[in-house]
Amino acid sequence: MEQFHEIDITNCPVASVQKIIRGKWSMVIIYFLYHETLRFSQLKRKMPQVTEANLTKELRMLEQYGLVHREIYREVPPRVEYSLTEIGQKFIPVLEALEQWATEYEQERKML
Repeated sequence: MEQFHEIDITNCPVASVQKIIRGKWSMVIIYFLYHETLRFSQLKRKMPQVTEANLTKELRMLEQYGLVHREIYREVPPRVEYSLTEIGQKFIPVLEALEQWATEYEQERKML
């Protein structure tokens, strides 16, 4: 019989990714920013079910992890735009693979 050993998940790459995209709306934000640079209000309109506080929290977290860039324009009134960083853009193939899996999963579930 195979024995299972405890694994130190602090060094697990999957656990690291899960920590970065743990927010409920993180992947949706990344999806929208992949297609275009957006201001907060534009992103909010695309995600009406998300409160401003939660959207702000998610954007800050993604910015902290380096996936989202926040550009502040010194204008009156001030303008802030969000875009994906280079490492954020590298997450897109992962997101596309998840989208494909989700579609297949939904199809399988309908057949049950």
